[in-house]
Amino acid sequence: MNERLHAFIRGGVQGVSFRWFVDREAARSGLRGWVRNRRDGRVEVLVEGERAVLEIFIERLRRGPRMARVEDVDVRWDEATGEFPDFQIVPTG
Repeated sequence: MNERLHAFIRGGVQGVSFRWFVDREAARSGLRGWVRNRRDGRVEVLVEGERAVLEIFIERLRRGPRMARVEDVDVRWDEATGEFPDFQIVPTG
């Protein structure tokens, strides 16, 4: 059964290829959704998949790419809607 993960990552996460890292990790895991930079300096991720896969994905978000400095990952869970055909990097919101 799929679930929806909505995460906000705070720290030195913009300008360090964080979105591309998330895109690669989501593709590897077969997840669907999107990632974007936020104007307040955070990165936002909205993704759907199996809970066990999403739990591992959260750990990867906490680690981030080599140049990132992740301070916090705020996670919210919800029911999956199945609305995403794939995973994308979307414009800043």
